[in-house]
This record gives sequence, C-alpha cells and structure tokens, in this order.
Amino acid sequence: MKLVIGIVRPEKVNDVLEALYRAEVRGLSISRVQGHGGELDRVETYRGTTVKMGLSEKVRFEIAVSDPFVQPTIDALCDGGRTGEVGDGKIMVLPVERVVRIRTGESDDLAVTPVAA
Repeated sequence: MKLVIGIVRPEKVNDVLEALYRAEVRGLSISRVQGHGGELDRVETYRGTTVKMGLSEKVRFEIAVSDPFVQPTIDALCDGGRTGEVGDGKIMVLPVERVVRIRTGESDDLAVTPVAA
C-alpha cells in the first residue's frame, strides 16, 4: 500500500478529479495549500503597495491505494494536472504501514480498494 500525494494547480482540480474517476481511483482527500517551487516570484499591487508574492496557491491530493493502483493514480494526476508550464506540481509516493476502514473494520488492501455502492 502507498500514499500518493499530488500537489497541483487549483485550476486543474476538476481535470484531476475526472482523470482519477476514469482510472477507477476512489477515496481521496483534498486540501488547499501554499507553496513555492520553481515558479518565478510574482509582484502584485495590494492597496497601492507593491508586494512580492513568494507562495503560490496549490491543491494537495492525498490518496491511499493498494499497489496495483499506484501507477494509475500517478498517471491520472499527471494527465489531469499537466499544463506544461513551470508550477504544475509534484507527486510523492510514500509507503503505508496500515490502513483501517472505520465503518467496517476492514484493513489494509481491503480498506483502500474501490467499494461497491
């Protein structure tokens, strides 16, 4: 099992969600985050004052998947999140020691694979 973390542009969230749905990847968390990567610093005017904006708004996806779903999840994040410009984001894959579904008590792969409606 792995935890796939994807950081993408806010305007690409719907595209990423559609790509994950097509890849049959279910069960995820989304949060708004701020960060700085390879983007150039931008300057904006706020109340007549020039301000250097060092952090960019991003959206973080956290998706726990069984091993067969790791590559489809990565592919979906790339396909949905790519613009080809600096600042498209990053994907990190971390090992997961244990997962328990609270509702049923199922654990590990049974707790992260798709569930019938």
